Amino acid sequence: MRLTAPGAPLELAEVVLAAPREHEVLLGVEACGVCRTDLHVRDGELPGIHCPLTPGHEVVARVLAAGRAVEGFKAGDRVGVPWLGHTCGECAYCRRGEENLCVAARFTGYTLDGGYAERMLADARYCLPLPEGPAAELAPLLCAGLIGYRAYRAAGDGASLGLYGFGAAAHLLAQVARHEGRRVFAFTRPGDLAAQRFARELGAVWAAGSDEAPPEPLDAAILFAPVGALIPAALGAVRPGGRVVCAGIHMSDVPAFPYRLLWGERSIASVANLTRRDGREFLALAARLKLRARVERFALSDAERALERLRSGALAGAAVLEMPAAASVAGGPARP
Repeated sequence: MRLTAPGAPLELAEVVLAAPREHEVLLGVEACGVCRTDLHVRDGELPGIHCPLTPGHEVVARVLAAGRAVEGFKAGDRVGVPWLGHTCGECAYCRRGEENLCVAARFTGYTLDGGYAERMLADARYCLPLPEGPAAELAPLLCAGLIGYRAYRAAGDGASLGLYGFGAAAHLLAQVARHEGRRVFAFTRPGDLAAQRFARELGAVWAAGSDEAPPEPLDAAILFAPVGALIPAALGAVRPGGRVVCAGIHMSDVPAFPYRLLWGERSIASVANLTRRDGREFLALAARLKLRARVERFALSDAERALERLRSGALAGAAVLEMPAAASVAGGPARP
């Protein structure tokens, strides 16, 4: 499914892929999660979008062929392709171990073709080994889980955690937080009773609309909803010394707010992208906790419908595109 121009509907197309270069793997895609960042790409809300482009960065796939310099993966192995697709390895950020901030980074489904396809190419050095199991349930771990995990670590180790926007990322992080003994407070769109019930099913001690105040001050809050107006709301919900973490790559403008909301050593932080270390750590944690993603499955050709379901807030959990079984294992010409 190709984006031919920012803001245009995705179109089904056939693209001939080159043979994998020295560090690349040719992959047969099993499933690809549908992320809010894909919606920002589709709608032209991110800078530097070059079309045509294949979106998708929560990719579960099998290796079909490997370039001559690929190490650690062979034909038949299952891999995950996350958002971070390439870094330079030479800039100051890379040298400091902050490859998520690399000045020349490239991103799957944004500046590199992604996984809304039956086949794709990826740099094997940025792929992650994945276990067996339902591909659709693994796919959301590769961004909703990974970026959520980075935001979760940035939020600190307080006992009470607010999650604004209870979708793909929050429903995974709620499971992690509850396992670690934290109390989860879920904030949804006002009136979204289904999402609030879902949050309680996953162990939230309180769930209500984002226009409501929690019953007690929070130690930290993570914003998954891309709504700038939620920043002052979350600041008003956290205690002195508390932190508000913005987990999205794009957010609407933040309105002016009184300094008293920030005073008291409260802080606001953002998380940007992920590192390969984040990937390894989170996937190991997900395996230990047996994290389960609730997913709604769509055919590849239904990508636009999946994006609209995400836009409307109608999803409980995550949307995932599933590919025909034959496409992920068959040989022959490299066509997505």
